[in-house]
Amino acid sequence: MAFKTFLVVRAIDEKYWKLESDLVYEGNDDHFAVPEGYTTDFASVPRMFWWLIPRYGRYTEAAVLHDFLCDESKQGRFKRCDADGIFRRTLRELGVGYLRRRLMWAAVRWGGGVHKCGWQQLALVLVITTLALPLLVPAAVVFAFLLVFWLVALVVWTIRRLFGWEATPAPRLLPR
Repeated sequence: MAFKTFLVVRAIDEKYWKLESDLVYEGNDDHFAVPEGYTTDFASVPRMFWWLIPRYGRYTEAAVLHDFLCDESKQGRFKRCDADGIFRRTLRELGVGYLRRRLMWAAVRWGGGVHKCGWQQLALVLVITTLALPLLVPAAVVFAFLLVFWLVALVVWTIRRLFGWEATPAPRLLPR
């Protein structure tokens, strides 16, 4: 009931990675092989929440398998609800803590259409999301203020450029 191979990847760019060998998972009843050459972004976490859940960590193999199963579901070869359930199970098997595991599962359920897997999962996702709001709202507020600050800086920069005042570099929304 675990990953039978190691995750071996090569960076394509700053966001995407390519598998250098198959990633094999075997459960009690399941067997999945993410093929060599598959491209992934690891965990698809919005930048403002990287402080809580980085894009990679103990759960990276589970995230790669989930990406693969989601792609399979888009092709009609797998159910998205099942992909999310396997994601939650593999997170547990990899030793991801209970709270982080539940938050990650709720996030992928929101991403996959929380309403598509029945009212019981919808209720559970809503409970988890409600309990997580004290963590998530402050980060979203800080992000919104930073975005407003960046927009003001951009307007000021544009005005300065139009009038030829002191050449300054354009403000960047994200650092390099």
